[in-house]
Amino acid sequence: MVKVAMLAGGFGTRLSEETSIRPKPMAEIGGKPILWHIMKIYSYYGYNDFVVLGGYKVDYIRDYFLRYYASITDFTIDLATGSVEWLEAKAEKWKVTVIDTGIETLTAGRIKRARKYLGEDTFMLTYGDGVSDVNIHDLFAFHKQQGKWCTLTAVSQPGRYGVLRLSEHGTHVEAFREKGATDGGMINGGFFVCEPEVFDVIDGDHQMWEDDPMSRMIEAGQLASFRHTGYWASMDTLRDKMALEAKWQSGAPWKVWRD
Repeated sequence: MVKVAMLAGGFGTRLSEETSIRPKPMAEIGGKPILWHIMKIYSYYGYNDFVVLGGYKVDYIRDYFLRYYASITDFTIDLATGSVEWLEAKAEKWKVTVIDTGIETLTAGRIKRARKYLGEDTFMLTYGDGVSDVNIHDLFAFHKQQGKWCTLTAVSQPGRYGVLRLSEHGTHVEAFREKGATDGGMINGGFFVCEPEVFDVIDGDHQMWEDDPMSRMIEAGQLASFRHTGYWASMDTLRDKMALEAKWQSGAPWKVWRD
């Protein structure tokens, strides 16, 4: 079974209005954490085994999933004995592993620390703050066709993100750099598919996934790019959160699942 690793341990300082009390992936859109929304996307395509890479306020994430079943399922309780009868299971058929990868650990270090939980097979990887209507089946098939160590999802997004230079046919990443004010083009939208070889390009805790590990894969010709021209958005600031909330209320474009 292909597992989905979810980066959920950063401080989220640009969303301090929320992250002072909870980790950024637990900030809510439509009454549910954005992490839940991302998991629903993967679950729609049949990926239901998640490894949450926690750090900052990881206990908040642990408590959420420990209480999840009870919080959404009807029950009858006998107060004299304390026995509980669950009436109708409404929970998703997810297996969720929550691990503490350290408060100060950076993104690549979190991935490496999760190796024993992810095993030696192909796995998915995504950020805990981005939603999209990307077709995960097509992404996975493309990755297998390319035969590279890693595939990222390249998306169109103006603004503050790092720019990708893609190959002529758009299937390989040739360079990555921080974005300038006048740039257009494609950016790293996350939604990765990885082979276990990616662990070998990570040195340790204090390394960002987007820095040396990604550069090493580019130099080795082992980073593919899956172009997605549909919807993608990340939640970095309160303004982003408000925009996603408005999208949710008007019919969220990332909501590929049915209630």
